[in-house]
Amino acid sequence: MTKFFSAAGAAALVAFALAIGASAAKTLDIYFIDVEGGQSTLIVTPAGQSLLVDTGWAGNNGRDAGRIMAAARDAGITRIDYLLTTHFHTDHDGGVTELASQVPIGTFIDHGGVTNPGTPDPASHLRAFDAYASVRAKGRHLEPKPGDRLPLKGVDAIVVSSAGRTIVQPLAGAGQPNAACTPAAPDAEEPFENPRSTGFHLRYGRFRFIDLGDLTGAPLFALFCPRNLLGRADVYLVPHHGGKDVTHPAYVAAVRPRVAMLNNGATKGGAADAFAMLHRARADGGLEDVWQIDRSRNPGAENFPDDRIANLDDTTGYWIKMSANEDGSFQVTNQRTAARKTYPRPAR
Repeated sequence: MTKFFSAAGAAALVAFALAIGASAAKTLDIYFIDVEGGQSTLIVTPAGQSLLVDTGWAGNNGRDAGRIMAAARDAGITRIDYLLTTHFHTDHDGGVTELASQVPIGTFIDHGGVTNPGTPDPASHLRAFDAYASVRAKGRHLEPKPGDRLPLKGVDAIVVSSAGRTIVQPLAGAGQPNAACTPAAPDAEEPFENPRSTGFHLRYGRFRFIDLGDLTGAPLFALFCPRNLLGRADVYLVPHHGGKDVTHPAYVAAVRPRVAMLNNGATKGGAADAFAMLHRARADGGLEDVWQIDRSRNPGAENFPDDRIANLDDTTGYWIKMSANEDGSFQVTNQRTAARKTYPRPAR
């Protein structure tokens, strides 16, 4: 017996199918967590895997681990599948012991070890590394090289720098000459461990995100000069918390981000020169917005509007969340205000 559907019934089925498809759509979520001038960035892939980049500082009554856990709860995750430590300074690896006591960590990703952390207090960084290494020993350990892919499902995450080395061939679609380059790289403020940062380029469909940790000096310059090896990005986490040594105009000219994220603290990072660079990029028309973790109190720092800042002083710990779609559109949410801004699919 042949059965026929009414027009209304067919329309209902179509609506149901569309609703199912919409509910199945997944986003790439990135939480930029306030660790007061350090770094901690939680990435949750469309497949539900979690990649935490750095753990902020130790101490302060477990402040940074607590803020990471708050973001993890918001994201609905109960474990850290991968912890990528960009380099071994206390504002990046310090919080791991306190975090590991609260949530399972599966795989540790880093550039191996440290012998000379530089900075005014090398002993504190070496102690922090020893604490990190003792936690790392309890899990799986990966030590990727530039060009390796991180084992994440549904996204393409390529390591572009690590242990002082960088990729030498451009990523797909990149490789164009960079007219903003100069003959020599700017000096790194801290020339030992920061230039060894493990950085990566992450792609989800048409959306692109770059996180280079505290990469500075010759390795950072090599990614963008004389050719742009990374191509464009929709969201660019400004390296080294927006320090003075990442303000070469060739860097933003190469990436041409729609949005720049600045994980500065009230007095750490967020150099006046970095703000000036970002304001120039906005005035030139390519950069749509800059979002800050903290309002800067540094002399000469020209902060962006308050609605683009998560924390107006250092008594709060709000995050900024970015959710990206496969078509390249994305949304940024300021936890403090609950305001959201949507960036439509790019024309390119």
